[in-house]
Amino acid sequence: MAIVLTMFVLGILLGFVGAGGSGFIIAILTVIFGVPIHMALGTSLAAMVFTSMSGAYSHFRQGNISIKTGLIVGGFGAVASYLGSKLASLIPIHSLHWITAGMLFLSAVILVVRLFIVQKIKANNKKVKPGNLLLIKKAAVVGLVTGLLSGTFGIGAAPFIQIGLLVIMGLSLKQSVGTTMLVILPIALAGGIGYYFEGYLNLTLLVEVVGGTMIGSYVGAKFTALAPKPVLKSAMVLTPIIAGAILLIS
Repeated sequence: MAIVLTMFVLGILLGFVGAGGSGFIIAILTVIFGVPIHMALGTSLAAMVFTSMSGAYSHFRQGNISIKTGLIVGGFGAVASYLGSKLASLIPIHSLHWITAGMLFLSAVILVVRLFIVQKIKANNKKVKPGNLLLIKKAAVVGLVTGLLSGTFGIGAAPFIQIGLLVIMGLSLKQSVGTTMLVILPIALAGGIGYYFEGYLNLTLLVEVVGGTMIGSYVGAKFTALAPKPVLKSAMVLTPIIAGAILLIS
């Protein structure tokens, strides 16, 4: 019950900022509840299958998803995520704490680029529609890199995926946000399966985390529209930074 209530409160924060969720879940599980880091990574990654479903469905109904791009990137990402879960099992616990924290700090940097320098990125986008072969090559790069990051470190890698879709795939801002939700689904599913076969996924813990965060995020999303944009953007950047700092404490 303590984990469910904690995840509910955390879900409110994540629903409000809409970013950095997996890192915070990992930090709270390891530092407060003493869950081994590998188990926390597997649980966080598997939880994203459920938490990203509603977002993907909502963006699909609004026409914000490039289905073809999302499926190709997600397919390559799923393969890399599964391999990443195997790689994570080879990394020593102490080193994994430091590396995961570093990835969270890096994701904050990517978020800054995404939130504050996005106009420059959009201005440099070429509007030429790529051919099928070029599309597959670009999708392979984005999918393999982001999938490996997600599978190895249990993070959603949403900022990395969005930047990849914006800069490399040439999607619009709205499409990059919506398509990211679709890409995360196969990545999280494949990575979660990989951690399960490695013995690092506790189904009871997964239910507790998913139950708490999904209910909390629904509540937290209600406050998003009420917050001033500077406050919201700052909170989005600070969330992974704080999660990384908590990990370093452990």
